Amino acid sequence: MNPNEKVFKIPGEQIRRIIAPCGSCIASDRITVDGKKVGYMYREQPDDDLDSGWRFFSGDETDEYANTASNLAIYDVNTICNYDQDIISLLDAPFGSAFERRGWFRKLVPVSFSLPNDSR
Repeated sequence: MNPNEKVFKIPGEQIRRIIAPCGSCIASDRITVDGKKVGYMYREQPDDDLDSGWRFFSGDETDEYANTASNLAIYDVNTICNYDQDIISLLDAPFGSAFERRGWFRKLVPVSFSLPNDSR
């Protein structure tokens, strides 16, 4: 699907500023198009000065889905906070942090994550 053809669960005009600007992120269409909550999020070293390093997934994406570039897009982190406000309290976590939705109450809890070696 061409990104210009995506129909977002929350129309752009309904996105409110709910956090201070903190950069861009990558998020799966399972969140922004299908309206799923963030089920897995991790923070890696940013790709550039505008990147927060955050990556957001619903947690039910297959490897094939997650490795298909058209299923992901770059957003302002604030946009993803509009889809799932549960992530807001975790956004100051350092690089190398990861969280997964678990347990009876489906809370985002810290999980192990290894940053890939950065050759930059």
